[in-house]
Amino acid sequence: MNVFIVTAGSRGDVQPYVALGKGLKAAGHAVTICTCSSFEPLITEHGITYGYMNNDFIRLVDSEAGREAMEGGANAFNLVKSMIALMKDAKALNREMMKDAWNAAQEAEPDIVIFHPKALAGSHVAEKLGVPAILALPVPVIVPTREFAAIGFPDLKLGGGFNKLSYSILHKGYHSYDDVVNEFRQDVLGLGKYPKSTTPIQMADGSPIPVLHGYSESVWPRPHDWPETAFVTGYWFLDQDEDWKPPKELEAFLRVGEPPVYVGFGSMAGRKPERITKIIVEALQKAKLRGIIATGWGGLSAEDLPETIYKIEKIPHDWLFPQVAAVVHHGGAGTTAAGLRAGKPSVICPFLIDQPLWGARVRSLGAGPKPIPQKKLTVDKLAGAIKEAVSNPSIREKAEMVGQGIRNEEGIEKAVSIIETIVTPVRTTQG
Repeated sequence: MNVFIVTAGSRGDVQPYVALGKGLKAAGHAVTICTCSSFEPLITEHGITYGYMNNDFIRLVDSEAGREAMEGGANAFNLVKSMIALMKDAKALNREMMKDAWNAAQEAEPDIVIFHPKALAGSHVAEKLGVPAILALPVPVIVPTREFAAIGFPDLKLGGGFNKLSYSILHKGYHSYDDVVNEFRQDVLGLGKYPKSTTPIQMADGSPIPVLHGYSESVWPRPHDWPETAFVTGYWFLDQDEDWKPPKELEAFLRVGEPPVYVGFGSMAGRKPERITKIIVEALQKAKLRGIIATGWGGLSAEDLPETIYKIEKIPHDWLFPQVAAVVHHGGAGTTAAGLRAGKPSVICPFLIDQPLWGARVRSLGAGPKPIPQKKLTVDKLAGAIKEAVSNPSIREKAEMVGQGIRNEEGIEKAVSIIETIVTPVRTTQG
């Protein structure tokens, strides 16, 4: 079958879908991934067909307004304020992203459309083509449950009623884009308007959209009140090719002393990466530990470092993390997964949206100390958390136990099997 995957965002919003695409390709299917053009090399180097989408989303996130949203995003109300400021630009870029997705889908001629919630065109393209749609994401963010509030809402501990209400509010937020979506449906696809009663996990006719969650139940158990159309498959890891070689300088650094602490915040450096770097360097020195700083897409500055700290732009987590003492990061779903799979203690310094909850999950598993919100990050707090992560036997033991469980899972294989099961009845019916 032909599979069309559409997603948008930072690397963490793209890499799991490349891993899933590789799994689908290995199972004999043709795969096209449509996403921002800066990720075309990542997609094609893994032998997957790239579908063009403009890069405006990346430019918006990397703008002053986008970085301001990152800095205030750990607080739901600050995030809403920042998103309102971005709304005009976001609507304009979504208009073009949806058109790009439609153009790429027509070339792919898919039997199924798999989409990230940020890719607003997904279900509408599937409807126009008369093929199934699957919503796929690495976070339990969109299917309502009484067990926990929607990500981005404060944990007020008001019970199941409030938790379900939070999802209703979240779903209504999607309708703030109805004018752009309906313009796309009517003017581009020739479809009717999108009903206001419809949620993001429904097609326009109200039928449910299956939802694949690419994370481990050993990390976040599947809620008991989820519908049968919501699946938890296990993580979708994109491992480095076996012939990949690390820089010789990095290999030498790893050989000359105790295992270092990895520190990287991905695309989440905010507006003042120099401030974060200064805190990291001083915290590592105060804790008397060696470190590896990943500067990342967010432009984390790391100049004039002491010899006990090694600077890299990026490095495959599956290669590096088994060799470090602990991982310090922003709490993105992908980095959290990689740290846990390696069985290493995690120190999470969250910025926004789902990151505080991943930090809370890691702590509840006993695999790391209490998370430190980015706005409260200080040298003393970070140094103390790193020392606790490295020296606490209980944390080290529990991190390894979680890692062992994750390493025994086959998340991609399970996801591929579910996708094949969803498509087969439709193809049989169509003859």
